[in-house]
Amino acid sequence: MKIAITSKGQDLNAEVDPRFGRAAYIITVDTDTLAFEVVDNALNKDSFKGAGIQAAANISDTGAKVVLTGFCGPNAFKTLDAANIKVANDATGTVQNAIDQYLAGKFEFATDANVEGHW
Repeated sequence: MKIAITSKGQDLNAEVDPRFGRAAYIITVDTDTLAFEVVDNALNKDSFKGAGIQAAANISDTGAKVVLTGFCGPNAFKTLDAANIKVANDATGTVQNAIDQYLAGKFEFATDANVEGHW
């Protein structure tokens, strides 16, 4: 299965970026092989509005079924939910730590946004 993690850098040792829509990068990882791809989120990071919705659309395009992040706003959450992508908030540490915690079943999936928009 493919999952997506918001990241401050471009590899598995980078810190998780707590912002969903305005994360510097989004790393998609195949949980079976740990092969990963980096999505540069610069256009969304600096956008005036709609960053979460566009980041959610980009993740949907990658085929990821789960997002690990720190905080997810209401519009992004609705977009991810509509695409049948589950959201796990409160991810911290490195991207690799977040993957390990996910594989160990440490995350609960969110039922709603955990922050107001434009965070």
